[in-house]
Amino acid sequence: MSELEVKTLTNKDFTSDQEVKWCPGCGDYAILRSMQKALPQLETNKEDYVFIAGIGCSSRFPYYMNTYGFHTIHGRAPAIATGVKLANPKLKVWQITGDGDALAIGGNHFIHAIRRNIDINIILFNNEIYGLTKGQFSPTSQKGIKTKSNPHGTTDNPFIPVKLALGCGSTFISRVPDTNPKAMQAVFLAAENHRGTSLVEILQNCVIFNDKIHGAVTGKDVKKDMQLWLEDGKPMIFGSEMNKGIILNGLKLEVVTIGENGITEEDILVHDEKENDITLHMMLATMSAPEFPVAMGVIRAVEQLTYDDGMASQLEENIKNTKFKTSDDLFNSGDTWVVN
Repeated sequence: MSELEVKTLTNKDFTSDQEVKWCPGCGDYAILRSMQKALPQLETNKEDYVFIAGIGCSSRFPYYMNTYGFHTIHGRAPAIATGVKLANPKLKVWQITGDGDALAIGGNHFIHAIRRNIDINIILFNNEIYGLTKGQFSPTSQKGIKTKSNPHGTTDNPFIPVKLALGCGSTFISRVPDTNPKAMQAVFLAAENHRGTSLVEILQNCVIFNDKIHGAVTGKDVKKDMQLWLEDGKPMIFGSEMNKGIILNGLKLEVVTIGENGITEEDILVHDEKENDITLHMMLATMSAPEFPVAMGVIRAVEQLTYDDGMASQLEENIKNTKFKTSDDLFNSGDTWVVN
């Protein structure tokens, strides 16, 4: 088989021989399975994938994927992922991280990876707690939450990951719950097909230290009314009867019911993920329950020059214009001498 031919793969091809060691009932299992089912749909050989993780429960991910991978240090996965992509641009680079790993010690690396628009995929498992180190509050923990590290309740204001990413100039942001495997697969495919940094926030459940933290959005009895699934070019309609929608009232979003107060489907906002202006994307990204449904799916996907393409172009230009064609040319330039 030539190197250009792609093998037909299944999810089993991406399943490693390592025993999966997460707590029973952890949302990470569904994320792993969804990834293993999504990658065969991309028609790329598994040797072209690399998974890079920092520290945390989510960061065991590379061991369970039958691909290349690195288990790096706390918060530094974006730096390693950037180096891998620049060294071998043909690789499909996936960074696996948690809310603590990415947004606390790794916050600086996180914002600059997004700012540079390096062509990697960042999958952020957001359970709003530190799970591996036994339940301390994290940068996304809700204000007032009581844990072992703050028994009186945290006074910190939490990060909203996609809001932070938009502020960094993100070209692709999305959100999906760990309770919807098919949607996770679709978002993973969209992220990989996007050129640039793709951020996928997964509302992930930690059954031990923060169980049902996303229950008000993901619970079976509320999910249809509390999740707005965005589709490019389609009106923002949701609800158990699919009769609710989002409109823009002045400078604010508003939930309305189709058929009431003269509201028709034509009044409902239509999603445009390719809009360069981030204003509406920011408003959608920050909607929260119970006043609003939480925006799910691809919120933003715009085209911009990637960091790796920019570096490659710069390197090509330098090679074309340099007077040094070989290392010897450089070494023998200027003043030289011989040591006997």
